Amino acid sequence: MRIDAFERDGLTFDVTDAGPEDGAPVVLLHGFPERATCWREVAPLLHARGMRTYAPDQRGYSPGARPGGRSSYTVPELVADVVALIERIGRPVHLVGHDWGANVGWSVAARHPELVTSWTAVSVPHPAAFVRAIKTTRQGLRSWYMGLFQLPFVVEGLARLPGGPIDQGLRRSGMTRDEVARFRSEIVEYGALPGALAWYRALPLSRGRGMGGRVRVPTTLVWSTEDTAIARPGVDGCADHVEAPYDLVVLDGVSHWIPTHAPQALADAILARAAGSVAG
Repeated sequence: MRIDAFERDGLTFDVTDAGPEDGAPVVLLHGFPERATCWREVAPLLHARGMRTYAPDQRGYSPGARPGGRSSYTVPELVADVVALIERIGRPVHLVGHDWGANVGWSVAARHPELVTSWTAVSVPHPAAFVRAIKTTRQGLRSWYMGLFQLPFVVEGLARLPGGPIDQGLRRSGMTRDEVARFRSEIVEYGALPGALAWYRALPLSRGRGMGGRVRVPTTLVWSTEDTAIARPGVDGCADHVEAPYDLVVLDGVSHWIPTHAPQALADAILARAAGSVAG
């Protein structure tokens, strides 16, 4: 049977379940500011290789999962949502996460290795490597927007302006005009932006509460050289936090938006990691 939704603590999360029903399960976690549709070009490539994909609209994005208050959006809550989906699937999965989805996925892989057959992080390195890079390199300058996102109502107001500062920032990060238009329809007009921003606003409450940890499942990090948000030092420090087979895949000339800008290369990396995990 297909899974079009799952529940946790009274919240209902929408899921796009596609591909062969008997295929190896792959859970795809989107990042900010996108929904499950960001996997629209990657998922069919996985289906063609016999894999079944489950792409949820996560907390704050699904209309039935938009609780109030930033304490509802701490990393432990986001991790528990993913665990609930995997438990609904009923067996360990190949886990993939982009951007914020990667940040959550690192913690799922570290704290619930029995649920994860393989782990492919896209763009964002292990949280400990990222924090170290912020403290010791110029990564902090690239992450300036995280401070802006802490201001209540400011980003929400700016996002209501078509062609305004938020749209311009997304364009500078590499998004196409069509992708910015999708952000406006799927995030702003859909009512998902406040919940999406709550992930950032809950970060001060998440420190020391289940973020990261050593990863002991086969892992690949896919990073791109034109990423305006994530610099190389954090990427290079990632391997120190993985005690399992590990690969770094670097995509030259690709922006931060790897799932839509390099879907074939990303699918190849996911499939290679999955095959290696099974072989191991």
